[in-house]
Amino acid sequence: MLKSLFPKLRIVARDNVIRILGDEEEMAKAEEDIETMRKHVVKYNTITEEDILDIVKGKKTKEDAVKGVIVYSISGRPIKSRSENQQKLIDAFEKDDMIFAVGPAGTGKTYLGIALAVRALKEKTAKKIILSRPAVEAGEKLGFLPGDMKDKIDPYLQPLYDALEDMLPAVKLQDLMDKQVIQIAPLAFMRGRTLSDAVVILDEAQNTTPAQIRMFLTRMGWNTKMIITGDMTQIDLPHSQTSGLKEALRVLKGTEGISIVNLTNKDIVRHKLVTRIVNAYEAYDKERERVRQAKAAEEKG
Repeated sequence: MLKSLFPKLRIVARDNVIRILGDEEEMAKAEEDIETMRKHVVKYNTITEEDILDIVKGKKTKEDAVKGVIVYSISGRPIKSRSENQQKLIDAFEKDDMIFAVGPAGTGKTYLGIALAVRALKEKTAKKIILSRPAVEAGEKLGFLPGDMKDKIDPYLQPLYDALEDMLPAVKLQDLMDKQVIQIAPLAFMRGRTLSDAVVILDEAQNTTPAQIRMFLTRMGWNTKMIITGDMTQIDLPHSQTSGLKEALRVLKGTEGISIVNLTNKDIVRHKLVTRIVNAYEAYDKERERVRQAKAAEEKG
């Protein structure tokens, strides 16, 4: 296709090298266009014949014309806000260095956070991405898991891998992880570190203890952005233990440079049944609380 678009040039491709011979001015134009195509592939993870034609004609590709996109998935799907509160999360990331994103399952808290981190890496505004989660069992006793430390911890961190795999080609992702540009680690591994030039995401923060979240928040170094996500309806800590996220939100409310974004059932972007399930459990919890209060009042009376 390139040969037909540049008929005056001799174009030879071997492996990942393209050799171009011919008129100097024509060669400069071809080099510029091919570099634009390369950048397009890096940004959008895909390129079509239509995109190549648009680039050679000096027009915007249809992807470039789409507004408000954070990054593109490996299939070329635009990842952007799909609700007002999701947009608030994106705006908060631009404005402040620490963002708390709190809301029910399926509201895109973690996914959007990772998309913002991947964009920062691609745009070189951050040198690394650090993703963390507390390793707390969701009501199940997993027992003694086989394998080395990584094998034991990976099941807790799998949702973070899933999001990254959606946004970065497998080979590129593996390379970035091998080079420690992208690091995924349980919260316990953060102690003693200072995190600079990075986007740091703490996922499932409702399952941290007050001491853990305080330790995590004070790891913040220069040129670092932190996103802390959590769902107050899914606390898996023992009943006697206070959620670190709940305490942090109370303590840090109104602190300059910190944004708190609350996502609601209206922001759920998963299957429509997820919204109904969340609503049903919410109504159930309210009714249970009402009965508990009535019972307590009766006992006092």
